Amino acid sequence: MHALDPLLVKIFLVIHIAAGASSFLLAPVALATAKGGKQHKRWGMVYLWSMGVVAATAIPLAFFFPVRFLALVAVFSFYFAFSAYRVLRLKELARGGSAQPIDWIAGIVTFATSALLAWLSWLRPASIEVIPAVGVAFGFIGMFGSARQMVSFVRKPKEKMFWWYIHLGNFIGSYIAAWSAFSVVTLTRVIGNHWYVWLWPTMIGVPAIIVTTAYYQRKFAPRAKAAI
Repeated sequence: MHALDPLLVKIFLVIHIAAGASSFLLAPVALATAKGGKQHKRWGMVYLWSMGVVAATAIPLAFFFPVRFLALVAVFSFYFAFSAYRVLRLKELARGGSAQPIDWIAGIVTFATSALLAWLSWLRPASIEVIPAVGVAFGFIGMFGSARQMVSFVRKPKEKMFWWYIHLGNFIGSYIAAWSAFSVVTLTRVIGNHWYVWLWPTMIGVPAIIVTTAYYQRKFAPRAKAAI
């Protein structure tokens, strides 16, 4: 069995790199295409499946090397992409609709995994090879994202276009997580294990989410009727 391990790892690694490269290239394509159009939907789905493959292969790779931090991050990085897709099926929440069991399961698993990431990062950072503050930050991001989604299942959103903001924000959020993992794996070997190597995608991506969401909130805001 041990003789097969290196071969299996190489196979996982090749698949992981190919899927990761696809996700990095296709996310900007999906964002640039006309929203709601065929190309947007097509490349968005390819991106979702690519992120699924990245997460699925990251878990065994992270435990083999081991870099357990990346296994935990892989869960919520895929969740952000998954929830960005699923919210398109949950538009009726604003009119009293309900989430499906798969939405609850995904949210609970992600929240629990993110809580574990925060706990291990603070109390046993050496066990998952992470800078404590960075790991806690990522854990809270995962908990916040999944909790916010699950709260919307119970306290139904009042804004009609809520789904669009979640779709856009979580889509970008998954891209941030992917870049964070890539940065940790590659840049730490070049410039060392510094906090900014872990957090620069977040420092760029979160303001991008805020600015983009604000733009669409203004765009979708009801226009006041002109005075007669």
